Amino acid sequence: MTGKPYRVALSPESGRLIDPTRRLSFTFDGQRMTGFAGDTLASAVLANGQRLFGRSFKYHRPRGLLGLGSDEPNALVGIGEGTRHEPNLRATQVELHDGLVAVSQNRWPDLRLDVGQLNQLASRILPAGFYYKTFMWPQSFWEKLYEPVIRRAAGLGRAPTGWDPDTYEHINVHCDVLVVGAGAAGLAAAEAAASRGAHVILADENPRLGGLADIGGGLIDGHAPIDWARQTAASLAAATNVHILTRTTVWGHFHDNFVGLFERLGDQNPGLTGTPRHRLWKVRARHVILATGALERPVPFANNDRPGIMLSTAARGLLHRYGVSPGSRGVVFTTNDDGYRTALALAKAGVPIARVLDARAEVDCELADLTREANIPVSRGMAVSNVATSFGGLGITGITAVGYRPGQGRVTSHEQIACDFVAVSGGWNPAVNLWSHNGGKLKYDEQLATYRPDAHSAAMCAVGAANGTFALPDILEEAYAAGEALSGAPRRHRPRAHQREISPAEPVWFVPATGKSNEGNKHFVDYQNDVTVADLELAVREGYQSIEHVKRYTTWGMATDQGKTSSVIGLGIVSGAIHKPVPQIGTTTYRPPYTPISFGAMAGSHAKHLFIPVRRTPINAWHVANNASFEPVGHWRRPYCYPRPGEDRHAAVNREILVVREKLGLIDASTLGKIEIKGPDAAAFLDRIYTNTFSTLKVGRARYGLMMNEAGFLFDDGVTVRLGPDHFLMHTTSGGADRVAAWLEEWLQTEWTQDKVYVTNVTEQWAQFAIAGAKARALLEKLGTDIDLSPEALPFMGYAMGTLAGTPIRLFRISFSGELSFEVATPAGFGRGLWDAILTAGQEFGIGPYGTEALHVLRAEKGFIAIGDETDGTVTPLDLGLDWAVSKKKPDFLGKRALELSYLKAPHRKQLVGLLTELPDEILPDGAYAVEQILPKPPMTMIGQVSSTYWSPTLKRSIALALIKDGRARMGTTLSFPVGGDKVIRAKVVEPIFFDKEGTRQNV
Repeated sequence: MTGKPYRVALSPESGRLIDPTRRLSFTFDGQRMTGFAGDTLASAVLANGQRLFGRSFKYHRPRGLLGLGSDEPNALVGIGEGTRHEPNLRATQVELHDGLVAVSQNRWPDLRLDVGQLNQLASRILPAGFYYKTFMWPQSFWEKLYEPVIRRAAGLGRAPTGWDPDTYEHINVHCDVLVVGAGAAGLAAAEAAASRGAHVILADENPRLGGLADIGGGLIDGHAPIDWARQTAASLAAATNVHILTRTTVWGHFHDNFVGLFERLGDQNPGLTGTPRHRLWKVRARHVILATGALERPVPFANNDRPGIMLSTAARGLLHRYGVSPGSRGVVFTTNDDGYRTALALAKAGVPIARVLDARAEVDCELADLTREANIPVSRGMAVSNVATSFGGLGITGITAVGYRPGQGRVTSHEQIACDFVAVSGGWNPAVNLWSHNGGKLKYDEQLATYRPDAHSAAMCAVGAANGTFALPDILEEAYAAGEALSGAPRRHRPRAHQREISPAEPVWFVPATGKSNEGNKHFVDYQNDVTVADLELAVREGYQSIEHVKRYTTWGMATDQGKTSSVIGLGIVSGAIHKPVPQIGTTTYRPPYTPISFGAMAGSHAKHLFIPVRRTPINAWHVANNASFEPVGHWRRPYCYPRPGEDRHAAVNREILVVREKLGLIDASTLGKIEIKGPDAAAFLDRIYTNTFSTLKVGRARYGLMMNEAGFLFDDGVTVRLGPDHFLMHTTSGGADRVAAWLEEWLQTEWTQDKVYVTNVTEQWAQFAIAGAKARALLEKLGTDIDLSPEALPFMGYAMGTLAGTPIRLFRISFSGELSFEVATPAGFGRGLWDAILTAGQEFGIGPYGTEALHVLRAEKGFIAIGDETDGTVTPLDLGLDWAVSKKKPDFLGKRALELSYLKAPHRKQLVGLLTELPDEILPDGAYAVEQILPKPPMTMIGQVSSTYWSPTLKRSIALALIKDGRARMGTTLSFPVGGDKVIRAKVVEPIFFDKEGTRQNV
């Protein structure tokens, strides 16, 4: 050992990826450290003598490295400062750069002395599922004690604060073949697929290609596999039909070979400008070849989570790639041949190996013989059952070795071996996550003691270790054959591979503890969530038989690593607990993403002011210049009111209402949904969409219509105009245009495909204004128009097309205010000019703009409903007294049959009524509950709620609309509304029309 505590002497076989001439400085938890270019954060921190990387979630136990890459469950860190801070990154995948700032997570006040580790003292009363029982009683504890504690304890890491300064982007591409993973299998498959011109995307989550070729052993064409991998990668990079993506995780596979890729571009170069930090690729592939390799699994034994205990490949990879040893003296515990490779590699680098413990009673492999020849002690039929720990459990000082026989139960004979690290190899699990995302089936391989993909499909196949094929010659044969089959290429020359014969592995699901204290030890299965063997066995004892139920009860496999190292081990343990073979238990479900991806990547460019683009009408600049106070309406920003100097919003709204009632008002209604429906079947189509009939509507006339969903509940409303025999213009609510247009298209494309109908959303193509007040007709005449405005030629609910002030318009005689009203629509480009002309001409009539709040008071005075106020997704037209708008003659329309359901015809449903408070100046709160009877304390029987409530300057009193149980039968009665504390407001139930019930003002 030389240099830093765990950096070995560099050689062609130790530290292949690092450049010792480029020293980098970084900090970990505020401690300044150094590393080399090519290091990961994990290798650099370990090289500085720091084994402790984090704390577990539940017990806050000290944790060190376990894996080599995306399988790492322990070393989760936060990277960067301020707004560039990103939590929950795996230290094994964080590339070191100069000035990198890293912090550990889930600890307080610091990593070495964490108060949370006191949870271990209470571990006996914190078993799996304890929260399902503990937090149920007493009920009063939930808000005062349980919830605050849970909220403080929840989560890993901390979220950044402030705006993220980085950029992110999305890319949509197609390809013939997507190869996932660039190890030996992926490189071979990509080379074969590209050989006849197929467009190939090759993606790998690592910064360089080759996978485990540098540590896997064997020869390809007489050379080390890593040399062949480099040569093949260079050839593919030079090909014009191959696109190579490194640092790119294929995180999800969906229907029709739609695949999500997550590329990290700026993490390793934070100062790089003009490059997005992350990129989300949306790939549609004709074929997908999974060459995702396999993940090594650990073996649970007592205290197997202590820093210094890691996977065999992690120990070997640290050495070969970064020149870092896991410790100064080690033990290798293996159930298969691969562990011997680690022992040989470490010994050759000068790291003493005290013992190789092989759980197999009979071992016949060349690697074992080579290990003995290297004077490394080998013990067959032996296992690690426990470890001796240093102070605080921050490391280990030795292990307890025991004789192992499958199914023998607990043993008492043991041997102590001094060491400070253990490299564990419990076998291999094909990385089948992506295979399973879209319903791919798995089969259990008894020889491998793991699950592998079942029959391949034309759209996806797995090759190499991902398919359970581990011998290097077989891997290449399988991969080349898959690539050639997809590209249609003839059989080509394939490199010859050689690898020492692999003897069968021994499935070891866990090794029981030994000695007097064996009951108090923990055998960890899921490291991040602190799930132990005892937790899984407890779940079985408590009656959980379904493996998915066991998973949720214990949280096994639900951490950020998605059970990469724990899933199959857990199946083996449950198998033993319920005495069923593993294949009969089934598997848990892998779901995307394969590894966590950033919110920035998911959002792409749809962030900050582009997150939800604000839609503005052609008159928006005028509104801003005239001090409009805006409110969001869907994606639009509409003027709520126009306060004058010295006015608050309430006073402004009152003034605007009286302007409409007494003079002349103008409102920008451009946000109303406008959908053109055209075609020979348009009328019949609308008859099925609306509750009332539109096929009888005459050209040039308009009709108010209601839409219900299939459940019979009110969905949207608006006025639809017949522009021509086969041409209709549908008006919808401002926030509902896109939703309604999609709704119409859904029915046309999935149910009524025979209809010849075209639906076009033209909301933003037209500016539209409502001119409301007794002088509206006079104003239009003053502006000059070729349209006959007389009541006979253009009656209420009439339509005409012509010009106004020299501007092309559509003119509608409709009213939402109850006053004489005309709605003027003009192409958006003419909107501002016509608006200014209307205001100029209207000065002699006292015209004034009014906003959405004044409009709502005006409509409430008339008893007109507003979707979203008088509707909540459970209201029918009958509840609102709109029976007249529901056809009794049409054979069918959406929701008709639902209205016949007994619960929608029940006599005691909530119905729309008006309310007048006993004290005229008292305004009911919006949403206030009406109760059957006031009681000294809750609960009280609720019989309805206020849906809209306003002060009416027209009536000089408050008014309200409400949905009240049996409302129409309660006319004239007085209801009570408790509104907080001891205050109760009483209001009389009246008809929901408060002003001009006969409608004389709008019909002049």
